[in-house]
Amino acid sequence: MNDLIVAVGLVLVLEGLVWALAPDQGRRMAALAAGLPERTLRRAGWTAIAAGALVVWLVRG
Repeated sequence: MNDLIVAVGLVLVLEGLVWALAPDQGRRMAALAAGLPERTLRRAGWTAIAAGALVVWLVRG
């Protein structure tokens, strides 16, 4: 359970970095994402899930 809480915290840190360091870029990315087809967003989401799971698997073994 501790690992899950740490993972959520890291996600919040990374998300916060975008808005703290480059808010204009964050707005542009959000606008770009809003214009993409749902299928593209789903594919990107599943790709991110797979990449994240792979990283966790490689690190935690």
